[in-house]
Amino acid sequence: MAIDSKPLDATDLRLLAELQEEARLSQAELGRRVQLSPPAVGERLARLERDGVITGYRAGVDPHALGYALAAVVRMRPAPRQISTVADIARATPEVVECHRVTGEDCFYMKVHIRSVEHLEEVIDRFTPYGQTTTSIIQSSPVPGRGVELGA
Repeated sequence: MAIDSKPLDATDLRLLAELQEEARLSQAELGRRVQLSPPAVGERLARLERDGVITGYRAGVDPHALGYALAAVVRMRPAPRQISTVADIARATPEVVECHRVTGEDCFYMKVHIRSVEHLEEVIDRFTPYGQTTTSIIQSSPVPGRGVELGA
């Protein structure tokens, strides 16, 4: 949040909860759900965007519908002085949908969507010149991506 931003109140939290559930809600519908006029909703959303609380609006897309039959987690331990190179490769690799720099044995944790095991091998081969990878194919996701907990 910006330094001069107002603290979030209960109405802001209700707006955020509604948007995390369904980002395509109109301002009129949001207003009905939180008891505000559409202009008041617009002002609050503009402030939340300006303050960096709302970072974007996204559509959830099923990777299987686009031909990505598999998902995998690739953990990466870069060779010395290769951390920035690995980060650059991850940013340039469209199959990488998440990349996190982490503590512990590995430095990076990446989630990739791939069409086949052969496709996975191609993706991994982009990283192996710069360090050691460990890969796990995702079988299922009992907790799919979800919004941030807005409670106390």
